[in-house]
Amino acid sequence: SALRSAIRDRRSEVMITLEAEVVKVLPDDDEGSRHQRLLLVLDEPVGQVDTVLIAHNIDLADRVPCAEGERVTVRGQYEWNDKGGVIHWTHHDPKGWREGGWIEHRGVRYE
Repeated sequence: SALRSAIRDRRSEVMITLEAEVVKVLPDDDEGSRHQRLLLVLDEPVGQVDTVLIAHNIDLADRVPCAEGERVTVRGQYEWNDKGGVIHWTHHDPKGWREGGWIEHRGVRYE
């Protein structure tokens, strides 16, 4: 998959789609644009990486009402880091300059 390759090759700026379980709902990041933060556990770890952070901009998209143990599908831009990486741009691009992303939860798409 694109995510497995990006993690293995330490690549960033890769648009990916991932379905995974929410293992932790973290406190919002309120520095600058507000982001809802979710930690997803990968169904199949890549080396030592078994989780990825989702940073969902709640100034541009609605908050996803999910809880730990639920599955979500995420479309966004992966950025590699030594903790497993982060997926952001999980929302529309208000300027229309790039592909937007989204999060689906219980049949509803948040973008």
